[in-house]
Amino acid sequence: MPIKAILTDIEGTTSAVSFVFDVLFPFAVQHLPDFVRSHAAEPAVAAQLDAVRAESGEAEADVERVVAILLEWIAADRKATPLKALQGMVWEQGYRAGQLKGHVYPDAVEALRQWHADGYELYVYSSGSIQAQKLIFGCSEAGDLTPLFSGYFDTTSGGKREAASYARIAAAIGRPAGEILFLSDVVQELDAARAAGMATGGLARDGGELAGHRTVASFAAIEPGAC
Repeated sequence: MPIKAILTDIEGTTSAVSFVFDVLFPFAVQHLPDFVRSHAAEPAVAAQLDAVRAESGEAEADVERVVAILLEWIAADRKATPLKALQGMVWEQGYRAGQLKGHVYPDAVEALRQWHADGYELYVYSSGSIQAQKLIFGCSEAGDLTPLFSGYFDTTSGGKREAASYARIAAAIGRPAGEILFLSDVVQELDAARAAGMATGGLARDGGELAGHRTVASFAAIEPGAC
């Protein structure tokens, strides 16, 4: 079945893991507490704070306790949807102020542009919120890359190591899973995508193999038409 769409991970795939851990996370740790305190009464923020209370099992937590929970989750790299949403809001302020620029590998930028020109539909699936995904690509060092993409998916579609998540994404895209190529640097994610019927491509930028999947070190070595 020919590939018609490409679904890509971000961290470790299009973008450096170090950008997330060395730039984005510290920025959120520094700025999130004051952001929450200043915007807690706004509906969009208040909804996420309530979600933190629900997920933590602390229904009566005040704003300061919620801030503490969020910082604990950041330190543990917890994939909590309300944390991701709030981080996205903080990062948006940083991007808009010019304090942050999204990192995307030059080989990924070139390949994404070429694939878009060749008629492939491009999508993103990351544990970061959809808002955060749009910011990384929209305010990237290479400029605004969002026009290249047809859609974005995050943990609201399910866990990245669960086959059902990829089935949901294929349904949302409106294509058979076999027409979608998923790119990631994590073998368990690739396994889940394959279990859902997708073609897979592994990125190992420092070399090595992702067992059971064709593995390359650069987007330049990926040929969607050959998958």
